[in-house]
Amino acid sequence: MLGIIELLRFKSRVLYVDIDVHHGDGVEEAFYTTDRVMTCSFHKYGEYFPGTGELRDIGVGQGKNYAVNFPLRDGINDASYKSIFEPVVTAVMQYFRPEAVVLQCGGDSLSGDRLGCFNLSMKGHANCVKFVKSFGLPTLVVGGGGYTMRNVARTWAYETGVLVGEDMGPVLPFNEYYEYYGPDYELDVRSSNMENANSVEYLEKIKIQVIENLKKTAFAPSVQMQDVPREPLGGMTEEEEAELDDLDEDENKDTRHTQRRWDKAITRNDELDESDDEESGHANGVRPQNGVPKRKNIMDYQNPNTVDSEVQSGVQTPDALPEVDTAAAAAVASQTNAEVSAEVLEIKASNPAVAELAETGPSNAASQADSPRQVDEQGDINMDEPLVEPIKPEQPVPEAEQPVIAAATNLPITPTPVIAVETVVATESAPEPPIDADEKTIASEERDAKDVADEIATEIAEKMDES
Repeated sequence: MLGIIELLRFKSRVLYVDIDVHHGDGVEEAFYTTDRVMTCSFHKYGEYFPGTGELRDIGVGQGKNYAVNFPLRDGINDASYKSIFEPVVTAVMQYFRPEAVVLQCGGDSLSGDRLGCFNLSMKGHANCVKFVKSFGLPTLVVGGGGYTMRNVARTWAYETGVLVGEDMGPVLPFNEYYEYYGPDYELDVRSSNMENANSVEYLEKIKIQVIENLKKTAFAPSVQMQDVPREPLGGMTEEEEAELDDLDEDENKDTRHTQRRWDKAITRNDELDESDDEESGHANGVRPQNGVPKRKNIMDYQNPNTVDSEVQSGVQTPDALPEVDTAAAAAVASQTNAEVSAEVLEIKASNPAVAELAETGPSNAASQADSPRQVDEQGDINMDEPLVEPIKPEQPVPEAEQPVIAAATNLPITPTPVIAVETVVATESAPEPPIDADEKTIASEERDAKDVADEIATEIAEKMDES
């Protein structure tokens, strides 16, 4: 197949003839759709590898009728093979008019082959080579199958003599492989008494159909040929170019753009940047031309949806914050503190009780006296007394004291609700002594003073924040 491709570089039409016992399916498939190659295969067909090569396989498309298949049966001999091979090849030469021939001489079509099932002798096989040669066309002869080595060697040696015009006798010269060719030690492969399953009627019918298909082809299909150079236009091969590149790199290790690289460089008009070769271009006479736009660089391909901080957004930029005068700020803070202190002194003057509690604090007030414990004769505390004292109900603040508290805090007078709490004591113990009225008054005043002090501190903090 590679040989055919190479011949197509110089020849318009190439003929491929296959006399291997197997169908030449690979080459046929490669050129199944072209009219520049005609494949002609004579092979065993029917439950035999590769299972292709039917008479109706003639090609497709432009290559229709340019695939010739001649299916055969077992045991074909020299006479039968000659009766079909020569008429078919003659018709191919007449209609196709090839300019070159590739002949595949598979040796497995010989008699006695381990895989083949034909009954051709060496001379019957060589007759095909002789007949193709008689047309006087450039011919490429290649080997093929063959699984009985001594017969393949004999046949290909004899056919080589046919190709070069030498008549080779039957006597084999002595050599180191002489024992392989026993027991007759002759240059010959004889046919056997194998039965020929190919009847005359069958072969004639197939031959007529094949020739009819050839008549449907275009006579000597033409193709436009062009001279394909074997070497680059520069006259150097790729290996020579690589050697010169290596030499240039060795001699100019510290040079970024050498003269050789400049000569080989091809500049595209849509490159992103030209700054890399501006220096080399200037050194080689390249100058900017009037009216020719400069090549675009990477900044010419910006994203239109991106946000640029330098682009004007239309919003006025706010002025810078003025510098703070430290002395003025301190004066304002001192004035605010003086006003707050004056208000606190005024509140203390209007309510002496609040002033006293504000100076001492709720934590410094006299705590409530503990209830006396009953001690027995041994000095032990009475264990029958409960460890947890019963919860006392909250006492309401007398209405007489509410105006004083309200005046001190400048808050509206709100009556304090009375919450009644029932306490159940599970153990039997001695009754608690009654609470004195003075103690109630002191506790109430402590709570009121604490609330007033907290509110004053909150008010002072708010005024400081406002200032």
